[in-house]
Amino acid sequence: MGPLNQKGQELRGRSGIPIHDNVTIYSGASILGGETVIGRDAVIGGNVFIISSIKPGTRVSVKNQELVYRNDDEACFRCD
Repeated sequence: MGPLNQKGQELRGRSGIPIHDNVTIYSGASILGGETVIGRDAVIGGNVFIISSIKPGTRVSVKNQELVYRNDDEACFRCD
C-alpha cells in the first residue's frame, strides 16, 4: 500500500517512503528520496534531513547545530 490521505484513502500514482515497524520520527524531520527506506526500530531525531536509507535500529540526530543571526549590516554568532 502507498501513502494515504487524511481520510485513510490510498493516494494512487504516488510513491511514499517505506517506513518499517516501530520507527520514531520526531518533529521537524525531513525525509526525502525516491529510494529511501527507514528500517525497523530506527529513531529519527528532530530537525534532521534524511536523503538516503536508514538501517534498522539506527538513531539519527543533529550534532553541533549552530544558530546564525543575520541582519542587513553583518552576520554574527551570538550577537549581544
